[in-house]
Amino acid sequence: MIGAHHVTLASEDDFDGWRDAARGLAEAGVPPSAIAWQVDGGERDLFGGPETEPPPPGPSFAVPRAFVDLARTVICHRDPERFALLYAMLLKLRSNKQALEDRADPLVDRLEGMAKEVRRDAHKMHAFVRFREVEDDEGPRFVAWFEPDNHIVRREAGFFQRRFANMRWSILTPELTIHWDGQNLTEGPGATRAEAPDGDPVEETWKTYYASIFNPARVKVKAMTKEMPKKYWRNMPETALIGDLLAGAQAREAEMIKRSTTVTATTPRPTGNLDASWAALKAEAARCTRCELHQCATQIVFGEGPLDAAIVFVGEQPGDQEDLAGRPFVGPAGQLFNAALEEAGIDRTQAYVTNAVKHFKFVQRGKKRIHSKPDTSEIEACRWWVDRERELIRPPLTVALGATAARSLTGKTVTISKSRDAPLTLADGGECWITVHPSFLLRLPDEQVRREERAKFVADLQRIRKRAEALAA
Repeated sequence: MIGAHHVTLASEDDFDGWRDAARGLAEAGVPPSAIAWQVDGGERDLFGGPETEPPPPGPSFAVPRAFVDLARTVICHRDPERFALLYAMLLKLRSNKQALEDRADPLVDRLEGMAKEVRRDAHKMHAFVRFREVEDDEGPRFVAWFEPDNHIVRREAGFFQRRFANMRWSILTPELTIHWDGQNLTEGPGATRAEAPDGDPVEETWKTYYASIFNPARVKVKAMTKEMPKKYWRNMPETALIGDLLAGAQAREAEMIKRSTTVTATTPRPTGNLDASWAALKAEAARCTRCELHQCATQIVFGEGPLDAAIVFVGEQPGDQEDLAGRPFVGPAGQLFNAALEEAGIDRTQAYVTNAVKHFKFVQRGKKRIHSKPDTSEIEACRWWVDRERELIRPPLTVALGATAARSLTGKTVTISKSRDAPLTLADGGECWITVHPSFLLRLPDEQVRREERAKFVADLQRIRKRAEALAA
């Protein structure tokens, strides 16, 4: 377009560059048809020319915060018209600040649709990125391959930086690569699928576990492929099994129905596959290096208890004695816990007991190791193991003992005093009851207060036992 204003952005997702250029052009009243938007290094416009000087600015104007948020998201869409569409919306907002609220406007509808596609693509990146462990000159590094539909890699880098803060990792995509060394986030040029590793030893254990929990009676192929398109299957170890598992689904379902008609209330739950899967999971957890806590702890402290338990108790982390013994809740807090369970009428041998964090975190003071509270990144790193334990057991009721356990199970900060009287619903549909950690009672200096809080703890456990019995009825 002859006489157009040519704007060249630094990258496909250059929101700051678009905003600065759009602000000046809009203040000068330049119409959308007089602007050619281009990306540096990209395909040039047919009539494109060199970058032009911005026009003299006119009076400034404000836009709603909602538009800024929308523009940050839409900029990441793959549609080459996104820059012009956003600019057209900006001009509308200049004359009508409520223009974004008109969902009948085709422009608003299109922009909202583009934003939705970007958010969905981001969700898939969070869900379907699978890291494989490799060795480089500095030690273990975790590498993943992903093919996004939109320009979301920089936008979502912070998610992986926060979630895997203690890992060295790289995510390779066709457009660019991002790398985290534990302190700095850097980026590089795009990669090919051949540059990503094919697998690592962890995957065989994971495949065994996935095959054991695969439930053919609950398979909905259309819904599954809609949520997880086949383009992502080759990136994940478990999806290599789906074809064979689906092929045998009908026979497996018939066998499950046959077994269900012969199992009575007194028939023990068959746990052969579960036992093998749990043992494989525990063995793999013993080699866990997801966070730095494994470097100082004596050993991992995995959960213990029957795999058909109606109640799963999740504590915070192992203490000094648990770290040495390799078992959860065997120290002073464990002794108090056992006594409270007995008072509440709960048989610990019939419950599964584990921790949100599997390694002992401590500060060395002389010969003593003093407990140190795990931080959010450590809770998130270990959450994978807790989720796998619960997937195997599928308890109708899970109990969070303390704020750390509640954070692990719910993914958010929970205030115990406001949440202990009624259950929360977890993502898998199970109930989560929240109460204090037994160590909380040990730390109370006042004897009277300690007795009162202990009585509340036992009352919580009694309520939990009655609820578990009701769910089993």
